Amino acid sequence: MTERLLIAILLATVAMSSLAQRARDLGIQFDGIPGPLNAITDVPGVTVGHSTLIADTADGHAVRTGVTAILPRGEASLMEPVMAATFALNGNGEMTGSAWVEESGLLEGPVMLTNTHSVGTVRDATIAWRIRSAGPDASGYSWSLPLVAETWDGHLNDINGFHVQAQQVEAALESATGGVVTEGNIGGGTGMICYEYKCGIGTASRIVNTLGGNYTVGVLVQANYGMRDNLSISGVPVGRHMREHRVYSETDPQASESGSIIIVVATDAPVLPHQLKRMAKRASLGLGRMGSIAGNGSGDIFISFGTGNPAGQTGLQQVKMLGNEHMDPLFGAVVQASEEAIVNAMIAAKDMVGEGGHYAKAIPHDQLKYWLEHYLRLAK
Repeated sequence: MTERLLIAILLATVAMSSLAQRARDLGIQFDGIPGPLNAITDVPGVTVGHSTLIADTADGHAVRTGVTAILPRGEASLMEPVMAATFALNGNGEMTGSAWVEESGLLEGPVMLTNTHSVGTVRDATIAWRIRSAGPDASGYSWSLPLVAETWDGHLNDINGFHVQAQQVEAALESATGGVVTEGNIGGGTGMICYEYKCGIGTASRIVNTLGGNYTVGVLVQANYGMRDNLSISGVPVGRHMREHRVYSETDPQASESGSIIIVVATDAPVLPHQLKRMAKRASLGLGRMGSIAGNGSGDIFISFGTGNPAGQTGLQQVKMLGNEHMDPLFGAVVQASEEAIVNAMIAAKDMVGEGGHYAKAIPHDQLKYWLEHYLRLAK
């Protein structure tokens, strides 16, 4: 496949995905007040970029993968850290750089999402991009421990073909912008599946008021987990009713919870790392609302960062902190936005055929609406 043809495919994919419906377009109801875009980019300064690879190779393999980049402070992320914390609900996965986030309370640079076998490539390419794009830090050195997280897309993607290369990483980073975030079969979510439906990237946000101030909580997910029987949307056990187009048969020995989800939480509230840790944990409750049991084979790993404080590494830093008694609205926002982001990822996704003829069907909107209406959970 020529480079020009590949670029054309990517542009067509982005254009198609940008027109995708979202959960609220179908009348699905959620708690809380969303931000203007109902996206992680409602948090001021946060930018998101994608690079998508969809191609069929000459030797018969299917490439269905990519990279997603989240920059906490946009271009300023190169030199200005944010306070952060991580949490693993179930740790069968990878998030590089998380040890230093936990030790320092800081996230230095972007959050990168990709497939399981491309973590090393994305990590190395992100370091190279930062060295090219910014000078040394205050210590005089150009060093980096990038945060790269993964989920497994090997059902649809030729994951052992190692198709993600440095140019895709740079494309995701350089294309990161504010505004509308494309969802579904895009970037790191291109080949992902959840609840045996096609899935991928999803996002949502909430506006909350606490201690007299309005703050934003944004969430972005790369979702690739869950068995059909467990799927619950808006409190309705739709997975028990919608039995067609399953990835696994009822007797398939592979039919177990073996996927993963990465959840990225952002806020502009003035909170410190220990409070961001508490917020990251609450993403588990949004996952639970969807019916997840965080099975043994699942990597459910979350990163939470805050832009509401300076996070310099030299000198005396003057920071603010919401008292713990005022954290509940933020906790609720994380739960609500995490749930909606996952549903958005499912609603926006499109049918995909991939490696070895494997397929994943998108969740049928008409059937979903039927069962939500049956349980009186669809907006009129």
